[in-house]
Amino acid sequence: MPNEIDINEFYENLSQQIISESQSRDLMRQQAFFEIVNEELIETAEITPNYEYAYYKKTGIEISGFGYDEGREILFLTVSEFFDESELQTLTKSLIEAKFNRLKGFLHLVLSDNYSGIVKNEVYDMAYDISNYINADMVSKIRLFLTTNGRATKNLKHIDNETIGGFDIEFRVVDIEYLHKNFLLENSGGDISIDTNIPCLEIESNNDEYFSYLGVVSGNQLVEMYEDNGQKLFEQNVRTFLQFRSNVNKGLRDTIRNKPERFFAYNNGITATASEVEIENGFIKHLTGLQIVNGGQTTSSIYSCYKKDKLDVSNISVQLKLSVIKDKDKHSNFVSKVSEYANTQNKINKADFFSNSPFHREFKDYSKRIMAPAVDGGQRKTRWYYERVRGEYLNDQAYLTPGQRNQFKSDYPPSQKIEKTFISKSEVSWLRMPHVVAKGVAASFDKFADIVTDKVEDDNLSITEDYFRHVVARVIMFRALEKLISGSKWYDGGLRAQTVTYSMAYLSELINSYGKHLDFEKIWELQKLPLSIESVFKDISHQVYQSITRPPEGNANLAMWCRKAKCWDKVKEDLIVHIDENSDYLVSKSIINTRKKDEKKKKRLDKGIEIQSFVLDRKLRKQWLPLYEYCKNDIDLSPMKMDILNRYATGILPIPSEKQSKIIYDLYMDAADNGWES
Repeated sequence: MPNEIDINEFYENLSQQIISESQSRDLMRQQAFFEIVNEELIETAEITPNYEYAYYKKTGIEISGFGYDEGREILFLTVSEFFDESELQTLTKSLIEAKFNRLKGFLHLVLSDNYSGIVKNEVYDMAYDISNYINADMVSKIRLFLTTNGRATKNLKHIDNETIGGFDIEFRVVDIEYLHKNFLLENSGGDISIDTNIPCLEIESNNDEYFSYLGVVSGNQLVEMYEDNGQKLFEQNVRTFLQFRSNVNKGLRDTIRNKPERFFAYNNGITATASEVEIENGFIKHLTGLQIVNGGQTTSSIYSCYKKDKLDVSNISVQLKLSVIKDKDKHSNFVSKVSEYANTQNKINKADFFSNSPFHREFKDYSKRIMAPAVDGGQRKTRWYYERVRGEYLNDQAYLTPGQRNQFKSDYPPSQKIEKTFISKSEVSWLRMPHVVAKGVAASFDKFADIVTDKVEDDNLSITEDYFRHVVARVIMFRALEKLISGSKWYDGGLRAQTVTYSMAYLSELINSYGKHLDFEKIWELQKLPLSIESVFKDISHQVYQSITRPPEGNANLAMWCRKAKCWDKVKEDLIVHIDENSDYLVSKSIINTRKKDEKKKKRLDKGIEIQSFVLDRKLRKQWLPLYEYCKNDIDLSPMKMDILNRYATGILPIPSEKQSKIIYDLYMDAADNGWES
């Protein structure tokens, strides 16, 4: 691959990302590295979003954090080795062994119930949570991670599994080579690759889009696929989150337990897609790019029965309907459509379709167009980079010259890169749901997805330039709070994330009680918190910390307490904070409503001009007649719409009006979404 980012350049970029994250959020670089790597492991389905950072080290013991995969019942414990060096470092075999031994030391501490001596902070809460998972018989396997920005020695070929306290222990080293390889795979179409042995029948078809196969997968084969690949099997299944949080259907479990031979007859099976398949003597031997787009509930239920209920699934047969896409360039769109239509028979949460929401496209467009003000004496304006897909920021620089990369980073400073998961925390906090944010990034993201989906459904003009600037302003506020709390004299460590979200929510609650709105334009113009708001937050954050660290009896685990709505109720009751309702950072609701109306008018005008320009584009002139022929087969289209399209396609209508252009544009987009190609 020409101009491919090599490992040394990747290390340099990662180091800059760590520095930027550390400075913008006032994190120790080791914690910034931990969070960056864990987000990468989520993308590769190694772990779930439910992870926590809690560093602890003493003689013979060390841990950086943990996570838990409810679907696979896997507990993850992580220890990091972060090198704050300009040159790439190597981890020796002895250092790797020592790190894992210290991580096992923490596990022994929890298994023997000897962690009560730990100060009651996030480390104690971590030990408490791990102990609860284990005691509730919710752990079938423990995976120990060593994450590092160094390179593991080549002498490390394999680490044998162990058994501790009756649990299978697996070891994973995630080093710079692992991260670099993943980056290259993610940006060059790297796919799941599975060796298997599935009996199948090819279905004859005259279409030139895909091959079709019917197969039969055993319960053991499905368990093995999910064991090896986890959530990555369901990346393009709109129902993934819904399915893997549901309980196993009682009838399904009873069938597996009592009548496994009838499972094939009772169950609808699974629908899957792949980019490549190898067939030999009527058996599928290898699959590339496998995605289960319908049947995640079936897969997870079988896996749960096998793991949790210890049921024999070897006699279960599951129908497989497989589509292998011929044109790789159309693979992603084809998979999305199969997933959407295969799942229309059941109720789907709004969050499940959020990945296809127009929010992302519009937000990305604003991030390219809207310039942030030059501040602190700077003479150059910058932009905020919205990273919709993980690794996009780095990938956009992959084929640039050194000079072009410097220009890119000047336009989009690393400190001004934002992701949808981080946005969800600041947005849900300001919407006064800190107990949801305290549950972790998965909970806040799901809530944010629901909110935005409702917002767009109610008003397709709601994602405006003002909205973009104000979302960024709230990100600035969230980051500023992180730094403010870390630097406060009263802060003695722990619960910073919880203090941030509760402080932000409380200011929102307070301002709302005055019947006012915060003027986020002031934060946008300064690109930081005004001193007047910072002063209020100093008071609020201190009182919030005092409130959440003094829970009622029976709530020893502070992290768990912060996840309860009762904690939010207590904070609102405990705090006594007053603000000047005539302050310059407050504006009336009437002013905000007027601004919103003006913004929507502007967007409606801009969108109308954009649509008319699209319809009148001479490059598309030859497409309108084929579109008309395609639409004639759609019995749901009104005669009026068909007449407008027909007259424009045949030249009778030379220049359509704004409303007519909108009709033609919508017909074009709907047809394209349904697979029509000009």
